Amino acid sequence: MPHPSANDITSGPLPKISHGRGVYLWDTEGRRYIDGSGGPAVFSIGHGDPRVNAAVAAQMERVAYGYRYLFTSDPLEEMTEIIVRATGLAGMVFTTSGSEAVESAVKIALQYHYDRGDPRRVRFIARERSWHGNTLMATALSGFEERQRAFAGALPMVGRVSAANAYRLPEGVSRDGLVAHLAAELEAEIERLGPETVAGFLFEPVVGAAGGALPAPEGYAAAMAEVCRRHGVLVIADEVMCGSGRTGVWRASAEDGIAADIVTVAKSLSGGYLPLGAAVYSREIAEVMAAGHGGPLTGHTYTGHTACLAAGVAVQKIVAEEGLLARIRDKGPRWQADLRARLAHLPEVGDVRGRGYFIGVELVQNPKTREPFAAALGVNARIRAEGLRQGLICYPSGGHVDGVAGDTVILAPPFNTTDAELDEIAGKLVVTLERVLADLPRSRIQP
Repeated sequence: MPHPSANDITSGPLPKISHGRGVYLWDTEGRRYIDGSGGPAVFSIGHGDPRVNAAVAAQMERVAYGYRYLFTSDPLEEMTEIIVRATGLAGMVFTTSGSEAVESAVKIALQYHYDRGDPRRVRFIARERSWHGNTLMATALSGFEERQRAFAGALPMVGRVSAANAYRLPEGVSRDGLVAHLAAELEAEIERLGPETVAGFLFEPVVGAAGGALPAPEGYAAAMAEVCRRHGVLVIADEVMCGSGRTGVWRASAEDGIAADIVTVAKSLSGGYLPLGAAVYSREIAEVMAAGHGGPLTGHTYTGHTACLAAGVAVQKIVAEEGLLARIRDKGPRWQADLRARLAHLPEVGDVRGRGYFIGVELVQNPKTREPFAAALGVNARIRAEGLRQGLICYPSGGHVDGVAGDTVILAPPFNTTDAELDEIAGKLVVTLERVLADLPRSRIQP
């Protein structure tokens, strides 16, 4: 039986998937799981929707893929229109993963500066406790030590600033002073690298795998964007995990009051039916690249894959027709409050946070000092395993505090999850955490 990859926190052999319908999945042994995290925040309308399957089958019957240098297609034009309307941006490069979308965003930023006669701008700044993907540059941009360590010697140099974490404030910084502190830090890092060399600043509006659905504090994005604008640095919003509607708005950074120059999307875009992502950019960038080289120089063999786009169009039409973003805006805050109340009896639950249907729970050894559990305890691995035993799929992760220690759990259910299903997810998470925490060596837990 296959085992998970080395960077997977599951320790044992994996169950074999049989089928899925709606929010539920079944393995070949007949066990049923409720998908509380949409896998890795991917499945935006659940599993096995016949409307999406039919759209993909119909496209495959006509033609699977029209190569982008030879043909346009209805799905390509429809998805382009959907994204332009949803983001207010002008151009895009389609990909088949979030990592490729981030890599494409980097190349778009570099080409933009080159085409406007500023080729010295080749450096990027990103944050600690972030995850931007598995390609080499995307991994370099990430602030996730555990996933970078094996490749560190080959990673390109990236400027680094602190995470925007109101639960874990920098020493000597108050909650009210956090945004100003972080903006000053970004300014200092731009100056250290040389403003004339910096191409872009990349951030996740709500940090996913590396932060446990950690939203930026109010005013953060606007303050960082203002610093970038003054220095001619592009603002790149990585919304691969938090975007395409997961927070209740299509463009997650819109809630932060900014219009980024480049936005990356994937995951919820096609809901896991077929791989699809995009790097979306502003009209100014589009016009500069068009004048310089006729358009973006980045792309892949499967850029604009017709069947993948057909899946994405079908998913996005369902999201729009069923008013699912409005549902998230209505239900999300109430569900988060319900989760917080249900977990209140567990002192090890340090924080419950997030936006919309993208909610994180941070676990701590000491609720007063917020000291994390020792990484050797493997708390996040225990949660994954116990969740599966309880029939719950969730998304635990480690290293949130210092790259090694720090345990979080993400819930990111499909947008059309019913009230009863949300209640079931919450109930199973409570039982899972109760059992994991009860089984930890008591001498390692501080009151």
